[in-house]
This record gives sequence, C-alpha cells and structure tokens, in this order.
Amino acid sequence: QVRLVESGGGLVQAGGSLRLSCVASGLTFRSYAMAWFRQTPGKEREFVSRISGSGGISGYSDSVKGRFTISRDNAKNTVSLQMDVLKPEDTADYYCAADRSYQHILAGRADYWGQGTLVSVSS
Repeated sequence: QVRLVESGGGLVQAGGSLRLSCVASGLTFRSYAMAWFRQTPGKEREFVSRISGSGGISGYSDSVKGRFTISRDNAKNTVSLQMDVLKPEDTADYYCAADRSYQHILAGRADYWGQGTLVSVSS
C-alpha cells in the first residue's frame, strides 16, 4: 500500500518561511518523480514544483520561482519544499504527488497523492 504523508504546514506571516515534507512508503521512491500541488476552495489544483527521481532535474511554477526550493532525500523516501518570502496568495492546501513520469506529473497526472497540509499566510 502506497502512502504519501505531508507535514509542516501552518500559519505564518507574510515574508516568513515554512518547510513542507512528504514521506513516501510502499513504493520504490527513487523510481518516482515527485511534485507539490496546491489548491484553495473553489479553484482548480495548481502545480507548484516537481523533481525527478534522481533529483537532478526540477521545475517550478512562475508564481513560486525564486522563492520555493524543492529537494528530495532518496535514502529517507522524503521530498521537501522550502518556502521562503511567503505571500498571502500562497495560502492553500498543499499536496504531495508521485508518478513514474516527470512529464506526466506536471499536468497533475499522478499515480499517488497525499492527504494535504494547510499553509496559511497572513498579511
């Protein structure tokens, strides 16, 4: 049984930082691209960042580029998202996703999803 468990969400003031983590189990972690998505009520899920299985390739949405950094530790089956210079518009539920394809995961076509962690940024 595959599980993705996110943690690290919370309430932070604008300009602050948070670090999200996602621990995966039940899969060969290094074989999967990982990604972070976010969603607010009434809006479609939005791609945030992705990283290849080896960690050698990564990508970001324009809205977070330069402020967020994705990383992974294949020895610990963990992917992280360091979020700096947070803005109120970053407020959302953040979801971790896993897929064998680094290309497919960009479109949200992931094999597995976590349950989400809430990030709230106050102005």
